[in-house]
Amino acid sequence: MARNEKRDLGLLFAFAAIILLAANGSLTITDPVESNYALTAKEMIASGDYISPRIFGNYWYDKPAFFYWEMIASCLIFGVNEFALRFPSTVMGLSSLALLYFFARRLYGHGTAILAGSLFASSVGFWYVGKAVITDMTLFFFMSATMVSFYLGYSEKKRSRYYAAFFFAGLAVLTKGPIGFLLPGLLLAVYLVLRKDAKELLHLRWCGGMILFLLVGGSWYYIMVQLHGEDFLGTFFGTHNFLRATVSEHPRDDVWYYYILLFLAGFFPWSLVFVGQAAKRLWQEKGALLRRACGEGDTLFLLVWALGTILVYQCMATKYPTYTFPSLFPIAILAARLFKNFNRKRMNIFVAAMGALYLTLFVLVAIPMCRERSGASAGALAHDLPATVPIMSYARDYSVGSAFYSGKNIQCLQSRAKVEENAPVAGTWTATNIMPFYAIEDLPSLSEFYILCPKDTPVKDDLAAALTDHKVTLCDTNEKDALWHISNVK
Repeated sequence: MARNEKRDLGLLFAFAAIILLAANGSLTITDPVESNYALTAKEMIASGDYISPRIFGNYWYDKPAFFYWEMIASCLIFGVNEFALRFPSTVMGLSSLALLYFFARRLYGHGTAILAGSLFASSVGFWYVGKAVITDMTLFFFMSATMVSFYLGYSEKKRSRYYAAFFFAGLAVLTKGPIGFLLPGLLLAVYLVLRKDAKELLHLRWCGGMILFLLVGGSWYYIMVQLHGEDFLGTFFGTHNFLRATVSEHPRDDVWYYYILLFLAGFFPWSLVFVGQAAKRLWQEKGALLRRACGEGDTLFLLVWALGTILVYQCMATKYPTYTFPSLFPIAILAARLFKNFNRKRMNIFVAAMGALYLTLFVLVAIPMCRERSGASAGALAHDLPATVPIMSYARDYSVGSAFYSGKNIQCLQSRAKVEENAPVAGTWTATNIMPFYAIEDLPSLSEFYILCPKDTPVKDDLAAALTDHKVTLCDTNEKDALWHISNVK
């Protein structure tokens, strides 16, 4: 690698590292998603059981173990804090950028590779997923490595590289579940069919590859089945995989344009320019461009990877903002090909400007926004309370973050009818409601307890009726929450 290429690569990674590490120690863990992962990792560390994920003292079969292992390893090094919990996504983000550069360079050379890396590293999706306490950046790397390993083996006639594809697919399954194998497998099959080379499917080193895949991706599943049996199988594969694909968890998001809007947001600021340039090329060259793309193995592979990922998730009932994030890998390379004639100096200035904008937004917007969406303030109020006295969360959506930050068992206070309605039922979305509940009607039986609620929250009639014979004392408040001590005066 020439000196100027090393310089370009060093600057790109310095830029990405600054973006991904900036303010990580100040961004509180947010509800409702990040706090689930954070509390699970924290409880696994406390229990010493690194095999079975758990939350609120219950086994938790939402995701496989690999991302939890990443967080646990980071917390054992840096302590249980925001920086440690966000660090694995940062590492995987930089690893993904390295893989993107490596693959694009093999296909199109250093210039296109450094541009593709710059587009990816300065996109909204990269910094968001690369800082979030979620599985998606880890899945992004393993799924991308699966696709890259296959294509290099296929295009360079080195079938031994198919073993690497099976290996990374195993890690993807260990990160997110069956989709880590099924999606790459489907995309690769479609690509080979379009290339009129479906017979290559018979030469993918299935025997040795599947043994490697099952050892890497299947060992944890085997252990979990041995430990937890049908409970694990029904909840993990039934609720968190099959149900997610067939019954929308968020029906309002199940619209045809959902992932189009997310692409525009996730690849911002380059998405609009990319769409414009692609439309212009299609108009100018019409069918010739598509025929040439289908004739070029590299371009066809990237198109199948990008569009196939979006279409597969569009067909699933549950829509989620980061599901199609893996499509940004091939999209960044395709965009770099479209933008290759742009003024590089102006592009570099714009990329640097985006970095400065992100750093400003982290400090002025992200830090206060994360605190607003976290349970940190409620957790601070409950942190020093005695563990023997019940603590209730009232008049709010339940905050897992308050349990994470307080280290206390905080129960969700609702009417008995609501408790029964939200009780976990296998095969339905209520199966995910494993936070501890407590019925308002049962409060008179307690001699004392605490209530956490939003500051200045009016007391509803059902709660007021339950506290008729109790002494209610305001203990503490902060910018968001209030802590009340309730004792029975009888």
